[in-house]
Amino acid sequence: MTVHFIGAGPGAADLITLRGRDLIAAAPVCLYAGSLVPVALLDHCPPGARIVNTAPLSLDEIIDEIARAHAAGHDVARLHSGDLSIWSAMGEQLRRLRAMGIPFDVTPGVPAFTAAAATLEAELTLPGLAQSVVLTRTNGRASAMPDGEALTAFAATGATLAIHLSIHRLPEIVDTLTPFYSGDCPVAIVWRASWPDQRVARGTLSTITAAAAGGPERTALILVGRVLDAQDFDESSLYADGYDRRFRPQSAASPFAGEEA
Repeated sequence: MTVHFIGAGPGAADLITLRGRDLIAAAPVCLYAGSLVPVALLDHCPPGARIVNTAPLSLDEIIDEIARAHAAGHDVARLHSGDLSIWSAMGEQLRRLRAMGIPFDVTPGVPAFTAAAATLEAELTLPGLAQSVVLTRTNGRASAMPDGEALTAFAATGATLAIHLSIHRLPEIVDTLTPFYSGDCPVAIVWRASWPDQRVARGTLSTITAAAAGGPERTALILVGRVLDAQDFDESSLYADGYDRRFRPQSAASPFAGEEA
């Protein structure tokens, strides 16, 4: 028996890995976070599977469901939205399962920030503009931000910011970032990235609050950075003529000459 923690993707039912799909199809028990995981993914469950929406459950109740499946020798597909490595509450579940001796594994999923970038047709790291993406959030009821992880600290780097779980604090975010990025810095907000009812608002730090007025107050990602509308940026050396690399040595004297690709 194994508990398979599966990243269910950002919303579109087909944005799940083949491994994740196959694990769902083989598990007689499926626990899914119904507030964010599309119900269409449950179509992959085998006939007769026990399907439990964990949105209204406490951590103890979720672990009880897993313990019950473990006692019966049933594999569990545990579905969380996006990718499990960020803001998934997986860590606290794994800690309990380790203490109980219940085996588990983890299958990654498509995170919301990459789905949002795809919607915007944007590369978030462009040569000469930004080579880092900061995934962050603001203080919330469920989790406070640790000391040192202030938005100002990340803004000082000039990196592309992907600000999660914070749409309700948009005016405050604008006020915080404007001194670092300036009012003309591009901003995009994507609500429910990849879902059928996805919405997008674009603007700058000076205009985004008005552009987003009346939009939903949850399930949104705020992206900030010069990469969002850049056309004047350096080309990568990766494909440049004359760039010596293992897959395209430029001369017989190249240290890569004779190596197999």
